[in-house]
Amino acid sequence: MWTTENRGRYDRSKLRYPSDLTDEEWAIIAPLIPAAKKGGNKRTVNVRQVVNGVMYILGTGCQWPALPKDLPPKSTVNDYFHRWTDDRTLDRIHHALYVACREKADREASPTVAIIDSQSVKGAEKGGSRLTRMAMTRARRSRARSGMSL
Repeated sequence: MWTTENRGRYDRSKLRYPSDLTDEEWAIIAPLIPAAKKGGNKRTVNVRQVVNGVMYILGTGCQWPALPKDLPPKSTVNDYFHRWTDDRTLDRIHHALYVACREKADREASPTVAIIDSQSVKGAEKGGSRLTRMAMTRARRSRARSGMSL
């Protein structure tokens, strides 16, 4: 509920971007970020700024080249984004934040009730995953149309 004390807690106007992490949020996320790889050069990038860059991309939906210049370079943010996606760091961060939000709302960490609507069941009965795969594959080009062989 938006009360006077809650408004102050969720006010992001003092941050550079609304997607930037507060100190409280960073304290939750920081332990979940993997340490630098052993060997090689020392990590020179500010990891908190990289997380801010990832959050900016995810929050705004902008293209990588549109990443603001005061965040780390787009190639650095992109590399960390793909690395953290592959090693499931982003999944662990999401889960930790999800659990923290549920506990803050005085709920159990994991939900005990699920709701399934009839449309979801109908889609699953007809092989929903196969239909999704079909929709996600590229359309084949006709050889007759272009006159060239692929």
